[in-house]
Amino acid sequence: MKKAAYLSFILVILSNLVFSQSIDEPFSQKKMRKDLEVFKSTRIEANSGLYKYRTKEQIDSIYSWAEREIGQSSSYRDFYNIICKLTDFEGSSHNNTDFSKKHLNSLEEETSGYFPYPIKWINGKWLLNFKGGIIPLGSEIEEINDIPMPEIISNLYKYYTTDGQNLTGKRVGIRGAFPKYFRLNYGLVEQFKVTYRVPGSDTLASNNLKSIGYNDYKKNVNKMYSLPIDKFYYAESKNGQKYSYEQIDASTALLTIYTFSMGNETTEEHKTYCAFLESTFSTIKTENIKNLIVDIRFNGGGTDPNDLVTYSYLTQRNFQENKEAWIRFKKIPQLKYIYSKVPRFLRPLGVGKYNKMLTEDFYIERDNGLYQGPLSRDQEIRKPNKNAFTGTIYLLISPQVASAGSLFAAMVAGNENTIVIGEETLGGYYGHNGHTPIGYILPKSKIETFFSVVNLEQDVPKKANQRYNRGIIPDINVTQTYEDYILQKDAQMDFTLKLIANNLKEK
Repeated sequence: MKKAAYLSFILVILSNLVFSQSIDEPFSQKKMRKDLEVFKSTRIEANSGLYKYRTKEQIDSIYSWAEREIGQSSSYRDFYNIICKLTDFEGSSHNNTDFSKKHLNSLEEETSGYFPYPIKWINGKWLLNFKGGIIPLGSEIEEINDIPMPEIISNLYKYYTTDGQNLTGKRVGIRGAFPKYFRLNYGLVEQFKVTYRVPGSDTLASNNLKSIGYNDYKKNVNKMYSLPIDKFYYAESKNGQKYSYEQIDASTALLTIYTFSMGNETTEEHKTYCAFLESTFSTIKTENIKNLIVDIRFNGGGTDPNDLVTYSYLTQRNFQENKEAWIRFKKIPQLKYIYSKVPRFLRPLGVGKYNKMLTEDFYIERDNGLYQGPLSRDQEIRKPNKNAFTGTIYLLISPQVASAGSLFAAMVAGNENTIVIGEETLGGYYGHNGHTPIGYILPKSKIETFFSVVNLEQDVPKKANQRYNRGIIPDINVTQTYEDYILQKDAQMDFTLKLIANNLKEK
């Protein structure tokens, strides 16, 4: 009996070790340095986007910073934050770094220590986005626990990756997960001293907010004030919400595409979407629509070829998905650290098919990389659809737009008949790293880190207002004002409808 009880006790301890472990636990600098070495080597050997937006000197410099930072670090969370900083510095929206499973379980179990309310960025200010709390709705947050809000936000940027050096997308990410990011950077906090300005007042006020668990915070997100306007930022699109079309008046129509996650050529969902596009643009042609609003403000990406098929209805030119694309390796490097459920000794067999697929697509060797050739599907020359729209396109974009969404947006923005309205996108205009994700598990911390291996140049014209290391810049920048926020108005849509009306009057 004693032996059985002892064994049971050991199993309980092991279970706790496996399934739950605090991110604030001590973590040795020796282990940190080992994992940093693995992280850096996998990046150099496999990541074609490592030097896309940063010079070699800049990359070397931030790794020197990481070495110094480890010398001042003592916890698992400290090390995670270093890896997040390195991940973000590369400038790819497809980069991601996450905790080990046991540490994620630990975070899920936390029932306090998190900021309780959603916030929102409006015209350079972070506002409390919740009605009914002890701090009034729309109050501008100046400090939390005596830390200025600009400093807090700057420290949280590392948790939400964007293409190049884009910041608008980071603001969207931070507003959605502010309590989690605050906890990751500053630790668990039982009480938050919030210094703020009440709307319409220049006087600072202060109140203490009791912390809650992150799951309870999610419940407050479902009650946030701006939900009627922002709901698609926070909820997965359902089938009926992925796209829609409506005719506004005799000459104007609205096409909304919430996502390109609709399967590929082999799926019924993709075929249904293609039928929708064909029917929609046939109607547009029959009805002689002159102004088409294309709203992709909530489109964070999806699967090919949904973006390309859609663009074929919005262009008059032949086009291809990529002008150029390349990868860094012939065979997946650092196989023993690869993210995989296959046992390590079987991985060489498991990745053989993966390597073969890549080398068949990327078979031209030059400049220390393997490039796609003309036989690749991505290099295929595509033609405009016979019902392609020829009027004026009003493209609505936002900081949410990325990946396939930003590739599509960039191509439409390159059209001469397009006016781009809204805010800078998360995804880049000229290119990004995407298509093929790969992941590694750092051996000591079990931190999981992912990136996409295909460095691609999008088929878009050079434009004076588009910068290489930023998101897609709108022709007309329209953001929500404080008044728009309080009245829950859709600023970009309202502006676009007025612009169309004024243009019609001038004609």
